[in-house]
Amino acid sequence: MSSAGADRLTRMLGIRFPIVLGPFGGLSSVDLTARVSELGGLGSYGLYGYDAERILQTADALRAATAHPFALNLWLPTGAERDPSAEEYARAADAMRPLFAEVGLEVPDPPARYLPPFQEQLAAVLQARPAALSVVFGVPGRDILDAAHERGIVVIGTATTVQEAVALAAGGVDVVVASGAEAAGHRVSFLRDAEDSLVGTFALVPQVRDAVDVPVVATGGIADRRGVAAAFALGADGVQVGTAFLRTRESAASEAHRAAIGSTPADGTVLTRAMSGRLSRGAPNRAVRAMEEAGVIAPFPAQNWLTGRFRAAAGEQGRGDLQSLWLGQAGSLARYENADQAFAELAAGVPGLAE
Repeated sequence: MSSAGADRLTRMLGIRFPIVLGPFGGLSSVDLTARVSELGGLGSYGLYGYDAERILQTADALRAATAHPFALNLWLPTGAERDPSAEEYARAADAMRPLFAEVGLEVPDPPARYLPPFQEQLAAVLQARPAALSVVFGVPGRDILDAAHERGIVVIGTATTVQEAVALAAGGVDVVVASGAEAAGHRVSFLRDAEDSLVGTFALVPQVRDAVDVPVVATGGIADRRGVAAAFALGADGVQVGTAFLRTRESAASEAHRAAIGSTPADGTVLTRAMSGRLSRGAPNRAVRAMEEAGVIAPFPAQNWLTGRFRAAAGEQGRGDLQSLWLGQAGSLARYENADQAFAELAAGVPGLAE
């Protein structure tokens, strides 16, 4: 049906179409992940911030919803994560106080921990035995790879530069996702600063294809059949799509978020550290502007935890101006209301399936 590379990817993952759902940290849903898997792609679920119990519950819910393969996604610790000092926390909290007040909340005290331990998360994923474990922000250690492979789990790494792709392949991952700078959400660079690793999909994918022997999945700026066809023409073995699926009703995005995806032009997104402390692409709303103007950003993950408190309330209140509106530069091409329509559009661009 498609290229030899796509066939290699689909056989490795046990899927029918070389289409992978982007894992959304904080925005994944069982409905969307399972639906993409049911349609023949690889549904992915982002586990950012999940403890072991919640990971196992999520895996059980996914298996109840689909018998087809799915991926679970983890953020690797980079070593740069740190808790803020009391003074740093107070400064960041003061900068956000007006935003908390707008949604009727007091600024919270610091938590006992900002994230669950990575090893706890990993142990739960290994116990859950998904078809694939995808990771971002680094190269998984040999112990992770061996433990996954012993359980029949495919390991997928994510690169934003050719050098990162080479490091991932040399480290033993089974698949490399080449993430162009057009992509939504966090820039998952790990060899250099994210600001110094902004390579576009059109330049990144063919160079990664030339540099590594493992299957390459293109992501960033792909939202319809044209983007899929272009990715394969560049040498990709598959595509990973986030924003186009995030707009569908099966995702966990709010109505305000969906509206932002459909109305933001290619030059309307911004890269900012305001919402999480790490560089991310999304719509520039009032919360982003307020924190950038304040010039006070706590270190990751404290910044993400703090903003997450008022963002959750804003979502419940329909306040898009105070949410994280992650979306990629192809957001205005995300025109489909449900996952079936979005998937059919993307599948039409796969070589051998195009009309």
